Amino acid sequence: MKILMVLTSHDQLGETGRKTGFWLEELAAPYYVFKDAGFEITLASPKGGRPPLDPKSNEPAFQTEDTRRFEADPEAAKALANTVKLANIKVGDFETVFYPGGHGPMWDLAESPDSRALIESFLAANRPVALVCHAPGVLRHVQTPDGRPLVGGKKVTGFTNSEEEAVGLTEVVPFLVEEELKAKGGLWSNGPDWEPYVVEDGLLITGQNPASSATVAHRLVEKL
Repeated sequence: MKILMVLTSHDQLGETGRKTGFWLEELAAPYYVFKDAGFEITLASPKGGRPPLDPKSNEPAFQTEDTRRFEADPEAAKALANTVKLANIKVGDFETVFYPGGHGPMWDLAESPDSRALIESFLAANRPVALVCHAPGVLRHVQTPDGRPLVGGKKVTGFTNSEEEAVGLTEVVPFLVEEELKAKGGLWSNGPDWEPYVVEDGLLITGQNPASSATVAHRLVEKL
């Protein structure tokens, strides 16, 4: 079983001068759910090579058993340093795709024609797609075969307005995940801030925040 994990290549937090990227826990926790289940994992990003890590996600307060395991894992380090360029990915090579979050995806993956085509192709091939935290925002331009917003009429979740407000970035991000998915017709729901919450609708699985990462991955494994 082969799984694709798609990471951001974007490292700037708007015009703040601060760094961003992918959120470590949202990569590490699912990575080991998949690895421990015996799946073969490929990491990809828009630019290929090493994707930027949100430095805040590796601060002591946000480190977990999975993040420490990932950082001490030579195989994981090699995969992260050599992500495949997204444009070179062939959907037929994988059973499913998982998008970790972090703020970075809101700038590049959300606007990437390659990412949009990838998600549409996975769903057209009846293969599940999972996204967590800010990554559900990547669905904003994804469409159904008849040209409607993919999330229209679908149950979805993601990083909430109140969670964005809590981290002080409401006025920095290019859009709010909650507002965008609602505007596209998504049937939005969420749990308490910072608590695990996962929504599944057909082939689409979305998780609310970093704490939801492992649960989303387990749901994906069950679906496969």
